[in-house]
Amino acid sequence: MTIVIFLGSLLAAMALGVPIAFSLLLCGAALMWQMNMFDAQILAQNVIEGANSFPLLAVPFFMLAGEIMNAGGLSRRIVNFAMALVGHIKGGLGYVTIVAAVIMASLSGSAVADAAALTALLLPMMVAAGHDKARSAGLIASAGIIAPIIPPSIGFVIFGVAANVSISKLFMAGIFPGVWLALSLVATWWWLVRREVVVPPPRKSLSEVVEALRLATWALVLPFIIIFGLKFGVFTPTEAAVVAAVYSLFVSTVIYRELNLKKLVPLFMAAAKTSAVVMFLVAAAMVSAWMITVANLPAQVVELLQPLLDSPRLLMLAIMILTMVVGTALDMTPTILLLTPVLMPVVKAAGIDPVYFGVLFIINNAIGLITPPVGTVLNAVAGVGKVSMDEVTRGVIPFMIAQFAIMFLMVAFPQLVMVPARWFY
Repeated sequence: MTIVIFLGSLLAAMALGVPIAFSLLLCGAALMWQMNMFDAQILAQNVIEGANSFPLLAVPFFMLAGEIMNAGGLSRRIVNFAMALVGHIKGGLGYVTIVAAVIMASLSGSAVADAAALTALLLPMMVAAGHDKARSAGLIASAGIIAPIIPPSIGFVIFGVAANVSISKLFMAGIFPGVWLALSLVATWWWLVRREVVVPPPRKSLSEVVEALRLATWALVLPFIIIFGLKFGVFTPTEAAVVAAVYSLFVSTVIYRELNLKKLVPLFMAAAKTSAVVMFLVAAAMVSAWMITVANLPAQVVELLQPLLDSPRLLMLAIMILTMVVGTALDMTPTILLLTPVLMPVVKAAGIDPVYFGVLFIINNAIGLITPPVGTVLNAVAGVGKVSMDEVTRGVIPFMIAQFAIMFLMVAFPQLVMVPARWFY
């Protein structure tokens, strides 16, 4: 009965068009009412405590770093460097997109920000070169979702706080899975464009490659600073977010000199607005998470999944399928906040490594950003690139299938995640 009331009130509120954050508050209040313990003070206290978390300070700083990176010239120089490296290969602009996405992912951690920047910079070039517009937009969208997987990742921060799992370990464990996803895009793009008659740009000379590297060096140094600092304990993930924001600000204003005080104000406002949306979601979800614990919903879910507890791989497969279904209707942040308190007790009961589960869970949620009908990244690419949602959806399907295939491969072979992760620890 408790599960029915929880899901029924949440789905009913969403069906009426109530924003996700308020839907989470309503389903938490509905559970309190059903258990005859409704108290507005407890409701307000949990909302406040939900946002009162030091690790969550990383979210606004990573948001700010992404905004500064795109407006301050770091993204453009990364794209130019990738163009100098691989632009001359057949289908080279697609490989430029993937290389640039991986580098940019290690700077901002925001899929929407990266996808929007790549769309603005590369989609017109790909269409002008003769590539199919829908396919190009689909590649950019699927490359953008690497951002929540390669550190620094906003998704890992939110999951780490919700699941009480080491964010630093999640960051380190996400490096190789992000690379696997990028390689799946390389293989898929190669297969799709092998018969296209598109003349690639001429090969850059060695001096031009060196010059592009020189111009992009300041942007390329940041990922190494963050990974080195986290691996050797120089700073925490929250402090890493501050380092990323301050470093991006310094490079954009002092080195590249593309930002001034007048341009900074809108960037800070945009980052503040986006952060406010995420933080309110987190705060509202704390009410539902608290009620989930009080109502003992995890124990009921564990009982339901009892036959699968002896087979961790089969359990992970079932959880991934569930997350895929939920990801088609919900954005990444509410999915993490909604499912984490329910699934973590099940994962622990089955003896699955929480870090391994966290990586697969975030990968699944990241791919959910490009699954219709609520794919946030699809909407961003369609809006920035002036492409219809139907075209972007059609173009993203082969890349989405490739990324899901890699995810299920990691479900079958956990060593693909955990062996390199333990080395980075």
